[in-house]
Parts: sequence; C-alpha cells; structure tokens
Amino acid sequence: MKILHTSDWHLGQNFMGKTRQAEHEAFLDWLVLQIALHQVDVLVIAGDIFDTGAPPSYARELYNHFAVAMRKSSTQVVVLGGNHDSVAMLGESKTVLACLGVTVIPGVSQSLQDQLLVLTTKHGQPGAILCGIPFIRARDVMQSQAGQCAEEKQQALQTAIQHHYQSLFSLALDKRNELNMSLPIVATGHLTTVGASVSESVREIYIGSLSAFPSNAFPDADYIALGHIHRPQKVGGNDHIRYCGSPIPLSFDEANQAKEVLLITLDATSLQSVVPLTVPRSQELIALHGNLAELKTKITAAATLSRDNKSVWLEITVHSDDYRHDLTAQIHALCAALPVEVLRIKRERTQAATGLQGHGKEILAEMGEDDVFNYRLQEEQVDDLLKQDLQLLYRQVVSAVKEYGQ
Repeated sequence: MKILHTSDWHLGQNFMGKTRQAEHEAFLDWLVLQIALHQVDVLVIAGDIFDTGAPPSYARELYNHFAVAMRKSSTQVVVLGGNHDSVAMLGESKTVLACLGVTVIPGVSQSLQDQLLVLTTKHGQPGAILCGIPFIRARDVMQSQAGQCAEEKQQALQTAIQHHYQSLFSLALDKRNELNMSLPIVATGHLTTVGASVSESVREIYIGSLSAFPSNAFPDADYIALGHIHRPQKVGGNDHIRYCGSPIPLSFDEANQAKEVLLITLDATSLQSVVPLTVPRSQELIALHGNLAELKTKITAAATLSRDNKSVWLEITVHSDDYRHDLTAQIHALCAALPVEVLRIKRERTQAATGLQGHGKEILAEMGEDDVFNYRLQEEQVDDLLKQDLQLLYRQVVSAVKEYGQ
C-alpha cells in the first residue's frame, strides 16, 4: 500500500496582504499528478487544511474541486482537522464528501469507532488500519479541575491525550484480530512534539493541546503522520514518526526550506520506506539582511530569480543603529524598476540598543505580539520560574482569544 502524507495547506492564507491562491492551485495540480504517477492508494491530510475557521470562498472551492479530482483517481482521501480548522465548517460537508471517497474527521468523535478506518488499496483490498486523530482540544478529552496550577493542567492534558492514542490503538489491534490479517497500523496527529523545530508561522496551541508531546507517549504504530509543524522532520530521530511540513512557505523564515510531501510504502505487515517528494516553488520568497549598501546588491541578485512575470516577495532587515526617517523610501528606491515586491521592512538593533527605550523608535507594525510582551517582561525584576509562569499564562490567553475568534 502507498500512502501520501501531507498537512498544513492553510488554504485561504492572507500573507501580508497577499493571497496565496495561485500557489495553492499550483500545488494541488502538482499533487494530483504525483498521486497518479506514484499510484497512491490513500492520501492523508494531517490537519490545517484551511488557514482560518471561516476561509474565503475560493479556498473552499479549491478544497471541493480537489475532492472531485481525487474521486476520478480512485484514491481514498482522509482529512483530519487542525487547530486552524473549524470543526463545524469541516463537518458540514462531511456527508457529501463521503460520497466522493473522502473521509473527514474534523474533531475528536464521541465514539472512537468513528476515528478508526480500514484503508484499502485501489483494488479494494485492506492495506492498513488508520487511527485518525485530529487536533485534540482540552475539552475533547478532559474536564477542568479547580485549583490546578498550569503545570498540573499540562500534565493532565498530556495524560489524557496519551490515553486517547492508546485507546484508539487498542481498537485498531482488535480490528486487526477481527479481520484475521497482519495489517500495519498508521496513526495521525496535529500537535507539537518534544524537540520539534518550529517556524514563526506556527501558531502555538497551548489551549487545547500541549506545549510539547513526548514521542515515547505515542503508541507502537508502524507509521505516525503528524501535522502542525511546518518544517519537514523526523521526531526523536524515528523514521516512522514524521512531520511532512507545509507544502508552501508560510513565513519568510521558511523561505529556504525544501517543501515536501511524504510517500509512505507499507507491505502486509510493516513500514517499508518513506520517500520525500519535493514540492515545486511557484512563488519566490526571500529574506534579505544587511546595511543599505549591501542590500542594493542583494536586491538586484534577488530580482534575477523572478520568473513567469511574477515579482519576488522580499522581507528586508536593515542592519543599523541609526534611525532613518526615510528608510522605507530608500528601500523602495533600491527596488525601483526591478521585478521584486517588498512585503516587510525591519530594523535590526545591535546590543547597544536594548530595553524598551532602545526599541522606542521601532514602529508597532514591525513587532509581533510576543515581542511586545517579552520586551515588557524583560523590564520586570522577577525570577526565572515566575517569568516562565507568566509566559505560559500569556500564551494561554492569546491562544484562547484566537480560538474564540475562529
């Protein structure tokens, strides 16, 4: 059996005022070709199909058109909800998409049986058993208890998530015995694991998930297909526990990453191979650093990467301690008549400009929400333990507000 593992499409993303529609269309067209070329039996999308709980209409159209294309290919599709996805929105089309061979698991189900699937080959033969686990919110697996500190809540949530995995894995073992076949077992997940390398586009999910889930808490599945982290990577050095990453760069610090999907081959009993398939880049993103003199050369070089009449998107960080009121104008002058578009300009301060006073000349648009909080926290005379508690509480509040807004 061949399974294609992908995640974190983030259809409908608004990237600094830019739509990613053309990039997503190019990716999905390429994906359809790869599924046909490699004769993929099952496509697993491990969460964050959409960027928000209320995606624009064109993003929904891409999703639905892709489902139709998969029906024509006779490839089974399994869609798992992520932290960016709305459980209600994914669930509303679940019944219709089932008629096209698409199984949608938008959130944790009341019955674990709804998250257990027997995956079949194109010839209709059982090839694997899937423990379909979407993004797990705290309310899905546990009840809040009064008087618990933040650390106790995190530990209770880790235990509850681990129990959810183990319970579903036990059902998979029972199903395998029922079928009297030595089928491999595949599990999914949408969460952060211990040691995972994240990027600035990854939204922390402290409300409804752990800050980091230990890899040894996963069940003994033959392959675990994960989503949420946008950098492709193994977990804990394990070949069978993988993040495939996002198919397009979702922030400038992902610009130099080779984006990929993972082609998984299973035999009748176990995992045989994991092969990365590199996703072609349809829009160039480049992060440039330097003083104004250095940037002139770098911007000119970046412009040579333009193709198909598409401008190269730039993030520019200027190395300087001197405040220049005309910095934006100077940068745009360097880019004049070149096929580039500057989406963000930042200033990088040296150690001489520290503290809130040193950051006073930075405009708010250049600072992320975490930066503002951390700058303020640095000014307080608190010990490390209290600082960690405050940072955790801050992230919980931010995540709760964002989740409520979805």
